Amino acid sequence: MVRTWAPDDFWQVAQPLIPVPPPRPQGGGTPRASDRAVLAAIVYMVQAGCSWRTLPAAMFGTSRATVHRRFGEWTNAGLWERLHAAFLTRLNVVSEIDWSRAMVDSIAVRAEKKGDATGPNPVDRGKPGSKIHVLCDRTGIPLAVLITAANVHDSQVMVPLLDSFAPIPSRRGHPRRRPGKLHADKAYDIPALRAEIRRRGITVRIARKNVESSQRLGRHRWVVESSLSWLLNNRRLVRRYERKAEHFQAFADLGCALLSYRRWAKTTT
Repeated sequence: MVRTWAPDDFWQVAQPLIPVPPPRPQGGGTPRASDRAVLAAIVYMVQAGCSWRTLPAAMFGTSRATVHRRFGEWTNAGLWERLHAAFLTRLNVVSEIDWSRAMVDSIAVRAEKKGDATGPNPVDRGKPGSKIHVLCDRTGIPLAVLITAANVHDSQVMVPLLDSFAPIPSRRGHPRRRPGKLHADKAYDIPALRAEIRRRGITVRIARKNVESSQRLGRHRWVVESSLSWLLNNRRLVRRYERKAEHFQAFADLGCALLSYRRWAKTTT
């Protein structure tokens, strides 16, 4: 089970990023559970969508309490964001990231237990929810993901999303973090936002309200819709059960890391 959910190539990238545990006192005590087993259990939970209570941790040779505790520790240490960045770096080194265009969009999910970064969902009868905002490249590789309340307007997240990830190294030339062109629908059609995007050296391609149809952008924007669909194949993201926003953000970062890992794994076979 451990090798199934944390394959060798995935583990080789993740292992150096996992925080080193503090030294334990000599003698006695239960041996520390394997980091790889815990990581495999977390990956399983994200993809299967099970709760902490129903997680079959025994199949991985550990306990639910250990998995939950270490998930919190690794989240606080920023492991999932760094894991996503590590796979993006590997993709960029083999020129798999297409920087010529990028797309941005969001999807709202219901928040069962409310908590941080939740709000009334305007498309779900005002029930508590959160939004998952994704920025992807021309081929659908997720470059950045952010979590907000469901009632936060998409336009407010565009700039933080663009600025949320560090430059990604490549085999040749300078590291990249800016796409050549950015596509978005009418929700982002705000003059000040257009100016902020252009100030970052990015060509703006946003449908204008009362001027043009968003359908003209469909030949490009379907990519981000596919990326969101792939991301929600990680069933833990379909509904939010975490009260802490940082935990739901962690699951989203891990989901993006898994998508990036699978794309990279195809280049190595």
